[in-house]
Parts: sequence; structure tokens; C-alpha cells
Amino acid sequence: MIAKLTGILDDTGPDWAVIDVGGVGYLVQCSAKTLSHLGIRGDRVVVHTEMQVSETDQRLIGFTSAGERAWFRLLTAVQGVGSKVALAILSALSVEELQRACAQGDAAMVARANGVGPKLASRIVNELQDKAGGLAGYTSPVGMGGDTFAPPPGDAAADAVSALQNLGFKPMVASSAVAAAVKELGEDAGLNDLVRVALKRAAG
Repeated sequence: MIAKLTGILDDTGPDWAVIDVGGVGYLVQCSAKTLSHLGIRGDRVVVHTEMQVSETDQRLIGFTSAGERAWFRLLTAVQGVGSKVALAILSALSVEELQRACAQGDAAMVARANGVGPKLASRIVNELQDKAGGLAGYTSPVGMGGDTFAPPPGDAAADAVSALQNLGFKPMVASSAVAAAVKELGEDAGLNDLVRVALKRAAG
């Protein structure tokens, strides 16, 4: 399983990029937002990936963050949402907007994506509302230079925030501490490491 690529941006198209890793070019399908963050040809890039294999096809989907990839997995778990529709949603909405739409049951916002009708948009927010609904505190701006820290459900960072809250820390304190831990350790850090570093930040 290919989980991440680090290499040189070799070429791009409307919904794809070629990442050169040690002389091997990987064709990666991407959302419009991911493509806009990759930069220009020749730039060094890091792409988080999801590999999809079927009887007739193999494809690599690329994301700028592990959080975006986690939301892609949530979306494609919904009946009727394939990789193309999930990428269309992630092209139209940021992770924070998608999280807010699901938490608030805002199907109209999800329906802004190409190829997503009202019926499918309603199914998406209904199925993902419980997963996003518990993240109301995560969508508030916390520390980190005013940026929004919004780990998707199932992500190690979200689990770390929950762990700190279970230890008695307030939601905003837990979120700020985990955000700092993610910044220090990187988005691929494991739960135990995130909790360890976040505890030091929260206690300090």
C-alpha cells in the first residue's frame, strides 16, 4: 500500500498530477484544491495517498493532508459516492466547510459540488452527521496563528483531543495542545506520540 509520496512535481492536468519519486513517475488523481496547493512543475511536494484497486482499474488518489484523506475515506463509505464524486466534493469544499456542513446537516452546501444532487447530498450529511457532530469544538479557531484546527473523525488528532478531554482538559485547551503537537510531530504522528506531546503543552 502506498500511503505517501515525496518527490518532484513533474506534470499536472485538470484532475491529476505526476510525482517523480527517484525517477519513477506516479500518476495521482487529485481534487482541484489539492492541485492548487502543489505548486508548479519542479517543486518538491509531499502527497498523502489512497490506493484504490478493482478488477479493472488501479488508481492512486492524492491529498495535501492526512485529514483530507480521512474525509475522502468517510465520503466513499457512503453509498453512491465513488472516488470521482468524493474528489468533486473536496474540490468544491474545504475540509472545514465539509465538516461544518455535515455537523449542521447542511445538504445544500454539499450539493454545490459537481455531480452531487440534493438526494445524494442529503444522504451524505445524514450518514456523516454523527461523525462530524461531535466536532463542534474543533471547528472553532484555536491558537495556531488563528488557523482553524479541525481533525476529521477517526483521525489520530481527533482521538488525541478526545483523550485529553477524558483526562479533564477543556475542549479548547485540548484542541490547542493537540494542534501544537501536530505542528511539532507532523500530520502522520501516531496517537500515543500526539497525546504525550499534547499533555506537556496542556500542562504547561
